[in-house]
Amino acid sequence: MEKESLEIALIRYNKKTWCKSALLGFFIGLAVIVPGISGSTVAIIFKLYDQFLYAVGNLFRQFKRCFFFLLPIGIGIVIGLLLGFIAVEKLLAILPFAVVGLFAGLMCGAFPAVKDELKGAQMTGKRIALLVLGVLIPVAIGIVSVAAGASSAESGNVFSSVRWWQVLVCIPVGYVVGVTQIVPGLSASAILLALGWFRSLVDSVSLTFWRENPAIFLVYAALAVGFLLGLFTFSRLLTWLFGKARHSAYSMIVGLSLGSVVAMFYNPDIFAVYASWASDGVNFADLALGAVLFAVGVVGSYLLVRYQRKKDAEAAARAASSPSPESGEQKQS
Repeated sequence: MEKESLEIALIRYNKKTWCKSALLGFFIGLAVIVPGISGSTVAIIFKLYDQFLYAVGNLFRQFKRCFFFLLPIGIGIVIGLLLGFIAVEKLLAILPFAVVGLFAGLMCGAFPAVKDELKGAQMTGKRIALLVLGVLIPVAIGIVSVAAGASSAESGNVFSSVRWWQVLVCIPVGYVVGVTQIVPGLSASAILLALGWFRSLVDSVSLTFWRENPAIFLVYAALAVGFLLGLFTFSRLLTWLFGKARHSAYSMIVGLSLGSVVAMFYNPDIFAVYASWASDGVNFADLALGAVLFAVGVVGSYLLVRYQRKKDAEAAARAASSPSPESGEQKQS
């Protein structure tokens, strides 16, 4: 039996844990801009994933408690989005392979932390099938996004004249994007790339475009409504699912995290890099820097995983050595 309690205790913040939650939000915000990166995987590394899901899904039922837990995460999301639009997008234009190499290295180095969630679990046929399916989903999205990107590369901005049906379609699209923020291994940018919307949405964030196309704010609003619906409803679903069949659910999540690393090197943005190398010659500076940054990312994130494992072991040892209230009462009697 995998059944566990659905009630989850939220950590009480101190300066260190508040900053860690803000860093989690930063990666979630950055994940919207960088294809393939998953903020939820970072939540697993930081041991905040279950609490994040619970707080989002129960925000309206336990508003004060969940709001203050999510506050630093929300601040980090805003910073990650702003940095993504201002800095990362420019770096992707200059050294795309190197930037992707760094983030892919971070994801690879962090993978053992995701796999730790299956420690002690018996890998049945069903769980192996879920793991394989999890690997295939991001890879399939990457393949579809490359095909869609190739077909829409010359079509210009799809929101240069907003139609009513586009606004309606934005609600389910926003829902799926919201789901990607809480399911490790899924990338919001990869989904938008698959639809051929990613570049158009990024390019729409400018005063010039807003003045010429004010209807774009209807698109933003519809995406936001769908996003919030996806975030809240799917968070509750996953919290319930982890309570009923945690190891089976994590079998797919491990596969999703592994497949997302592959998808980072196969999406329209990075495929355009390969195409330019094929036509104009390989950019060896970008390639070499990408390899170095990949290694740096792997080592850096794995050291973080080891540090977190050490802290968890110390906390478990302290909990085991400290007497329980029940044992104290028995001694007094």
